Amino acid sequence: MSLAFPLFSGSTGNSNFLQCKNTAILVDIGCSAKQLEISLIRRNLDPSKINSIFITHEHLDHVRGLRVFASRYKIPVYSSKGTIKFLKKRKILSDEFSFKVIPKEGVGIGDLFIKTFNLSHDCQEGVGYVIETQTGKKAAFVTDTGCITEEIRSAVRGCDLLFLESNHDVNMVACGSYPYHIKRRIISDIGHLSNEDCAKELPELVKLGLRHIVLSHLSENNNLTQLAYQTCISTLLEKNMKENRDYILSVAKKSNNSCNGISF
Repeated sequence: MSLAFPLFSGSTGNSNFLQCKNTAILVDIGCSAKQLEISLIRRNLDPSKINSIFITHEHLDHVRGLRVFASRYKIPVYSSKGTIKFLKKRKILSDEFSFKVIPKEGVGIGDLFIKTFNLSHDCQEGVGYVIETQTGKKAAFVTDTGCITEEIRSAVRGCDLLFLESNHDVNMVACGSYPYHIKRRIISDIGHLSNEDCAKELPELVKLGLRHIVLSHLSENNNLTQLAYQTCISTLLEKNMKENRDYILSVAKKSNNSCNGISF
């Protein structure tokens, strides 16, 4: 059985842990190394047993604790060419641990095989990840994308577990206090995915076998947990898809204190 733990999620920090048999990886470290250690140890997960770290892009809420944590435990880091180049320039990557551009064909790490796909975000070269176990089970991470492209749809089709961005409610953004240029960025195709755009992707994915959806990267100022949740439930109900019968829906919290992982 494989387990995934959404450790941190939202505007201030993002990190996810995934384990299959003797292989453990992290996707992003947008919290401090200390916060991450506490979160892992609380779940009886040993930080020194993590095999690799995969970074989606260079924004601080995804790399804040990367240099310290990877240096402390000598964990190799993988990401896209553009992200690696930027992190090297900013000295976030260090000679104290190895870092590699993930090959286009993907990379095998112990009991897992990891492939990337491109995201639509205002960063150097943002990527999402599809992680496949030796039994053929798949988990995908799609956060920080302003729209869902055909490449993304193709990549996540057939996944069992999906972490999908449901960042904001469009009306909350419009009526909020952010400056106009920030509002434009958020709702643009290189910004963040809205609740509505997230929800409309789900019926087809559930139809193709998606079992567990984790709504991720919710904005603290432009969204509500229940609003994101109900938007997806309503859209799926319109297609006669019922929660706990056809799918499981959960929302990743800013800091998740639950010790129960998501099995897939």
